[in-house]
Amino acid sequence: MDLHSPNPMKGIFLKVASVVIFLCMSALIKAAGKEIPAGQITFLRSAFAMVPILVFLGLKGQLRDAFRTNDIFGHFKRGFIGILSMGFGFYGLIHLPLPESIALGYALPLITVIVAAVVLKERVGAYRWSAVLVGLVGVAVISWPRLTLMRTGGLGSSEAMGVLAMLAFAVLGSCAMVLVRKLVQTERTSTIVLYFSLFASIFSLGTLPFGWIDLGWPGLLMMVLAGFCGGIAQLLLTSSYRYADVSTIAPFEYTSIVLGLIVGYFLFDDVPTGTMLTGTAIVISAGIFVIFREHQLELKRRAELKHQMHQG
Repeated sequence: MDLHSPNPMKGIFLKVASVVIFLCMSALIKAAGKEIPAGQITFLRSAFAMVPILVFLGLKGQLRDAFRTNDIFGHFKRGFIGILSMGFGFYGLIHLPLPESIALGYALPLITVIVAAVVLKERVGAYRWSAVLVGLVGVAVISWPRLTLMRTGGLGSSEAMGVLAMLAFAVLGSCAMVLVRKLVQTERTSTIVLYFSLFASIFSLGTLPFGWIDLGWPGLLMMVLAGFCGGIAQLLLTSSYRYADVSTIAPFEYTSIVLGLIVGYFLFDDVPTGTMLTGTAIVISAGIFVIFREHQLELKRRAELKHQMHQG
């Protein structure tokens, strides 16, 4: 079967599989311990993610083409912003309950709408602006109990800093997504994925002088497996978009919160609070509305284009 033939069920399966494996990656990183510096986590995750990616491209005969680029500086910028986002995200992951870090990560697509409107001058209607504002209220609901720890624990409160780190992850990640939107106009998907892992490894290696720790064999094995999971999940995610529209498979991203609640409870004794569940429900509702609105606009654009073709 042609890789580009529509097959929504296969696209959904690949999307859910990527969510599960990304969750395995997060659980492995969290299990490895809070003591590991975020820069060291980022390097190991990025470097070992390249292994399955390179193997996949080699088997497909696309390895040589994947290294060809028309915008090396664009990859450099995306890599630099992306690695900062990833580092903050890993800090938040290891200092917050797993479900909470996942829920706060949902702020990324909401903030991407804002950044795209400001930087790319994309048109954003009242419906999407309303959904973004509602979603950010949900983020505030999740964050507030942790941020109030600053009053008693000061800036040294690891959970409060974890929340701030996840918010930085979302803002920087949205900037990286805007850069990706520019790159896809001239670059192959495999090239974007490969160069990001390459630059992420190089940039994060620069944190070595700031104090990496000896992981020991168990910790190192978990981080190697986390890297493999990251690479495999990225390939599955990329492949899912070959079979179905973004609007079809994007809502299945939210399966990660259900799985995160289960894994967090049984592996890390993370018990969700009512505030966290309420905020998460608000964020997810806003996110699904944005996806639904994007789908409607895409259908409208297709109808207009079809009408123009018939007119011509």
